[in-house]
Amino acid sequence: MQRQRRTFQIAFFALFLLAPALNLLRLDITEVQLWALGQRWSLGIDDFRQGLIGPGEMTWRLFVRALLPAIMLVGGFLAVAWRYGRLYCGWLCPHFSLVELLNHVLQKACGRLSLWDRKATPRQGLTPRRRWWPVFVLLSVLMGFVWAITLLTYLLPPADVWGRLVSGTSTPGQLRFLIAGTAVFSAEFLLARHLFCRFGCAVGLFQSLVWMANPRGRVVGFSRDVGRQGVLAHPSAPSGLAPATPAHCRSCDAPHGNACDRACPMHLPPRQFKRRKFSCVQCGLCVQSCEASQAAQQREPLLQWSIGVDALRESLRARRTEAVDAPAAAPYPAHPTHPAPGG
Repeated sequence: MQRQRRTFQIAFFALFLLAPALNLLRLDITEVQLWALGQRWSLGIDDFRQGLIGPGEMTWRLFVRALLPAIMLVGGFLAVAWRYGRLYCGWLCPHFSLVELLNHVLQKACGRLSLWDRKATPRQGLTPRRRWWPVFVLLSVLMGFVWAITLLTYLLPPADVWGRLVSGTSTPGQLRFLIAGTAVFSAEFLLARHLFCRFGCAVGLFQSLVWMANPRGRVVGFSRDVGRQGVLAHPSAPSGLAPATPAHCRSCDAPHGNACDRACPMHLPPRQFKRRKFSCVQCGLCVQSCEASQAAQQREPLLQWSIGVDALRESLRARRTEAVDAPAAAPYPAHPTHPAPGG
């Protein structure tokens, strides 16, 4: 699964960088012209103003070339999010691809996945080395510059932007955009990364909201009842493995334990209920780490993908647990009692 995900990420990252040069998608503000799939995308407003087409033809063009594509694109995107959540984020988004890459380099430098982490996130076979700090900083700045110039080519002709940059004749406006964009994106890559994904990305937020509204959407399920209900076979576990219980999470991937928590690039608790995993990007790293760490100790994994009825069961279990854990309100007496007056 991870090999397929990396393939999709690399392919979409290359598409993101090359789309303006190939006129696959860009808005040329110099000509006020939208390019899509190598063609000029026009609504025919100029033809309507010149009287070349009538109101009926203009209305039809607006529907076919603007409204219908928007409905299909947004509807299809939300339909995928309804069932699979932030699938775009974990499998395609170029920004999240950089988040994972920079997290990996930072972990090599200091053992943490974020500069704001109070404790290190240990990983088997990894010893932090200070020599990775320059690599992390330079890579963040380089990617900030790549992000800035790529966004500029979405707005201006790519040949003009790159030609002026190589020859050193960029316009003052282009230079200001590149300097400001590089500074902002570099700071984000250095300091925020997954924090922006969780709290600042509107695309991810809308995917999560749609996903949370569907109790049958795919979610990472945790076998909490294994220890109380006896031996429950994991649906994807190979035969010959002993059943695991939630208590085994403390000893998996010894000596650290809790391998799934350390694997999540979004700093989410994979064993908690769906509401606590609002920003899950469906990357599956927690499931993979659980399978690997438990299999190393000849035990079945406790994390698995749940969808449909299984996901609904997970949501209902969360509601029951919250209802049990909620403190009961103290009853008030219907009529206060007062001591009877003496005499």
